[in-house]
Amino acid sequence: MSKKKSEQKSSEKSKKLSSKEYEKALYDLQIELCKLQEWIKATNTKICVVFEGRDAAGKGGVIKRITERVSPRVFKVEALPAPTEREKSQFYYQRYMNRLPAGGEIALFDRSWYNRAGVERVMGFCTEVEYQEFLRTCPGFERALVEAGMILIKYWFEVSQEVQETRFEARIEDPTKQWKLSPMDLESMSRWYDYSRAKDMMFATTDTSWAPWYVVPADNKKKARLNCISHLLSQIPYEEIKHPKVKLPKRQKPDGYEAPDRVYNYVPQKY
Repeated sequence: MSKKKSEQKSSEKSKKLSSKEYEKALYDLQIELCKLQEWIKATNTKICVVFEGRDAAGKGGVIKRITERVSPRVFKVEALPAPTEREKSQFYYQRYMNRLPAGGEIALFDRSWYNRAGVERVMGFCTEVEYQEFLRTCPGFERALVEAGMILIKYWFEVSQEVQETRFEARIEDPTKQWKLSPMDLESMSRWYDYSRAKDMMFATTDTSWAPWYVVPADNKKKARLNCISHLLSQIPYEEIKHPKVKLPKRQKPDGYEAPDRVYNYVPQKY
């Protein structure tokens, strides 16, 4: 490890973030996300955010915090399952194009068309010809999106071997996390360096001036979430949309209304 990287990791570990500090910072960022939401709607802007990285790197966690206090009609999470036989026969980008944002929307891709450069490459789910074709065409595909007026932002969540292993072990032990652990996840752990080579090649060919990759150090989940959301907001030239102050109206008079005399099926009060 280089001296610069060693100093960076040491600095990250030395700066502790209390739960109170984290919750306050997250809340402040979520307020800004709500302002961004109103701006997206008012300006009919199209935004696409790609989240990539190794398994257990924390992509889902940051997406969850981004969408926690905003409308799912504006912030749309796209987490596509494995392709069907029909989709496998389509133009590769086709099923992703169907999920791209319309005006007034922001699409958050929890994994994306970069599956071909990562898991499909490593696990042999695509041919060498298909892989090379993806590397050749992806920069042009993304350039077309940007030139069509879409804001495209790409994040790679970087996690160390040690932290990934710890998170996998936690998934094994915690019944609420076991659904996150798949045979593919375990395979990704054992084939760490195959994925490293695939990631290096992906960056070499798709880290462009019009659609650059931004790396999020993700060993510390809380810091990764805050840093990613803060950076995302900085990449979009949004402004606060002023709305008239809301005043609650008076309720109408009952005008003779009486609740019907009937027995309702109430939920048992166990707590």
